Amino acid sequence: KAVQERTSSTVEAIERIAETIHTMTEIASVVASAVEQQNAATQEIGRNVEQAATGTQQVSSAITGVTQASSEAGSASTQVLAAASDLSKQATGLSAEVTRFLDQVRAA
Repeated sequence: KAVQERTSSTVEAIERIAETIHTMTEIASVVASAVEQQNAATQEIGRNVEQAATGTQQVSSAITGVTQASSEAGSASTQVLAAASDLSKQATGLSAEVTRFLDQVRAA
């Protein structure tokens, strides 16, 4: 009878160990799944960061282009203003010449 009781106790202990192993296997499976999901999320974050960096670089390049175009437009405006000033001086000179010519024609 003592052997049967010990055998029965041993069987119960083995069953509890088996249940514990099964529970640990389930926990390990859940942890593995969570790690896999976290890995996928980390990869997605990495892709998003890369896309954001690319977008930032494109915006920076566009700003550089706008700055350069603005500078060139400023230079062109300065040149146009100088040309207009010269043209105004020439027009004033021509007007004076025409006035003198007309005065000479009238006097003659």
